[in-house]
Amino acid sequence: MLLDFEQPIAALEGKLREMKKLAEDSQVDVSEAVKALEEKIKQLKKETYANLTRWQRVQLSRHADRPYTLDYIEGFTTKFIELHGDRNVRDDKSMVGGFGEIDGRTIMFIGQQKGRNTKQRQLRNFGMPNPEGYRKALRLMKMAEKFNKPIVTFIDTPGAFPGMEAEERGQGEAIARNLKEMFMLKVPVICIVIGEGASGGALGIAIGDRVFMLENTWYSVISPENCSTILWRSWDYKEQAADAMKVTAKDMLEFKLIDGIIKEPLGGAHTEPEKMINTLRKHILKTLDELEQIPAQERISQRIDNFSSMGVVQEL
Repeated sequence: MLLDFEQPIAALEGKLREMKKLAEDSQVDVSEAVKALEEKIKQLKKETYANLTRWQRVQLSRHADRPYTLDYIEGFTTKFIELHGDRNVRDDKSMVGGFGEIDGRTIMFIGQQKGRNTKQRQLRNFGMPNPEGYRKALRLMKMAEKFNKPIVTFIDTPGAFPGMEAEERGQGEAIARNLKEMFMLKVPVICIVIGEGASGGALGIAIGDRVFMLENTWYSVISPENCSTILWRSWDYKEQAADAMKVTAKDMLEFKLIDGIIKEPLGGAHTEPEKMINTLRKHILKTLDELEQIPAQERISQRIDNFSSMGVVQEL
């Protein structure tokens, strides 16, 4: 799937393939021309991805080939046992979680999961959890706390499911309870936005000691399209909405709403998923080493102080 701003790069890559094929078929030496074109493509990529607009980063965050939660978990764990159900209603397939092992260290992984085709998207409810998904996540967090295991959450959702049945089962209460309980968890908690971070649906598993975002992701109270619809009664102003809301990882870091940005491979996480998975794995282990040096009660106090200091209060 090519995005609009990727078209010029794709055109050059097509010419490069043709040139290489011509060299093979005719035995003509075009190594210099190939080298020059490869350098031109590399330079164009650098310029393109260094100057992406906020809306273009939103588009990249939704790329169909980006690694999802289970791709990361299966990519850097040697053993992973998925756990199911909230012990109340049912198993929400849009929220996945379980114990995984990295270098002999057991970690509880939790995250929203999207699908890659129509059938998977329906199964995963397009990455939009119901209340039972958030209650399942909280159950797994409490289990991790019981066995003194760190927690890593992956955020990638267009929002909590807004259906009437979800509201009837207490969507707001489920998210609110997660926020309250996550503040008081005695084990280290790392939260990483790997794609879309929309509204309370994202925040419901995003209270942690460290909150990170991948380079081409977004985090906001509402999506640019829905913001455009509310303000202008049309989706046509989504680019302006993205700029006005300042939704990118760079914006969030400037606002001190996150603790860091994890760099993606040139072109986005989907271009070199294995490299991205390895980068994230190293980042998680390094951060856990830092957090485990801090006493539990001090970690909780820092977590509360960090989130309490967010935002601006203007006294009249």
